[in-house]
Amino acid sequence: MLLKRIPAYVKLAIALFTLIAMTAIGREHDNQLHTAAKNGDVVSIRLLLDKGINVDIRNMKDETPLLIATHNNQVEAARLLIEAGADVNAKDQIHDSPYLYAGARGHNEILRMTLAHGADLKSINRYGGTALIPAAERGLVDTVRILIDAGVDVNHVNNLHWTALLEAIILGNGGPRHTEIVRLLVAARADVNLADGSSVTPLQHARQRGFKAIEEILVQAGARRP
Repeated sequence: MLLKRIPAYVKLAIALFTLIAMTAIGREHDNQLHTAAKNGDVVSIRLLLDKGINVDIRNMKDETPLLIATHNNQVEAARLLIEAGADVNAKDQIHDSPYLYAGARGHNEILRMTLAHGADLKSINRYGGTALIPAAERGLVDTVRILIDAGVDVNHVNNLHWTALLEAIILGNGGPRHTEIVRLLVAARADVNLADGSSVTPLQHARQRGFKAIEEILVQAGARRP
């Protein structure tokens, strides 16, 4: 009887207040789960998930807890989230995903977990590149090996018209790590004659920079001399 006497506008105000309150609670849980992921607090993560919090809940940057854990290389937190069904391909506002970020930064334990749980090898970052391209650029030898073994396309061309091979040369330092990456890419059948957007080949880039060891690898693999 009392409820029937309440004016309609008051009922609406109560409903709106309830909705706002529930949203605030959701955001609080969101912050808690992201914070726990950042800190590698697996106990709190487990408790929050047991309460029914969405494992892929997003923050203001569209980052999932798994992406936050990956940013901070929190391996055990990432493992728990992945085992709870977290999406390893969920991208944030700048098109990073747990898989792409782990590959780009050499967080190899998390990278292996994403590969074992459905990582999309064809997914690309904001530069149009696969995980292999930034790994090659940064001289992450083990990461490059993992991604090649997983089957990432070694001849994928990004928005700059560069392949992993070109980035290893153009943005590398010609030292042992980048030289080994060139060797790995060539062994994986990277096209040694695939030029950049200005028609400059990997061999020409290597020569311009005085990377003798890389030049030899390319020539032995059939790079055409200009």
